[in-house]
Amino acid sequence: MKRASWPRPVLAVLVAAVFAVPLYLVLANVFKRGDLIARSPASPPLPPTLANIHAVLTRPDGLFWVSLTNSLLVTLLSILVLTVLSAMLGHYLARSAKRWTKVLTLVLLAGLMIPPQVILIPITDVLRATGLMATVPGLVLFNVGYYVPFGVFVFGGFVRGVPVELEEAARLDGASRAQVFWRVVFPLLRPATASVLIFLGVWIWNDFIDPLIILGPGQGTTITTGIYRSIGQYQADLGSVFALMFLATLPVLIFYLALQKQFVKGLTGGATKG
Repeated sequence: MKRASWPRPVLAVLVAAVFAVPLYLVLANVFKRGDLIARSPASPPLPPTLANIHAVLTRPDGLFWVSLTNSLLVTLLSILVLTVLSAMLGHYLARSAKRWTKVLTLVLLAGLMIPPQVILIPITDVLRATGLMATVPGLVLFNVGYYVPFGVFVFGGFVRGVPVELEEAARLDGASRAQVFWRVVFPLLRPATASVLIFLGVWIWNDFIDPLIILGPGQGTTITTGIYRSIGQYQADLGSVFALMFLATLPVLIFYLALQKQFVKGLTGGATKG
């Protein structure tokens, strides 16, 4: 008996709609007059206007530019430190045969199962005791401490796929352990590096509750908390809110497109390396 062929296309359309409808609503309302958004949010932007984007870019308080600067600073510092530490630690754990390294690997992997909100209160106590509360370095250190297990997990899997004979040959040529890692191993980890940069970059960029609590209302605003603070208690300029959300996604989209090729290699390579 021949099976019906219509369920798969219907399911594919439904799944695509789940992702496409929110994107359409954002894009449509970015270029729509503010008085039309609440009246007909799903209607196309006819006639289109750039007034919402212009209003966000020229706000007197500079909310978008301050938020963008803080998010770029926090995200770039966090992913750079995370990439270096994760690659070095992942290489060491993958190449070491000591028993305690296996225990450390399990401890790091256990950290992946703990939501950041669970440890946020004790983290704020530690940051306050060290004078790092309400500072960008404090938020960066929190990101590094929380996300380093993911980076170690990714880099460790890729290091196991690098032939150890390459490192041994470099050692015989007189290279130090640091030179072997940075000149031989790390250049071969470009797909893993792209995967770590994109995943962690998007997660840190989209983080809301952690910068809201750690930075506080008086020490800086990231792009996500900026969207939150642009909404008043009793009223909101919906056009500016949609424009701010649209502008907030552009840096992440550009970042992904720049690393897309290596990112795809990282995903397919990680599926075959253990």
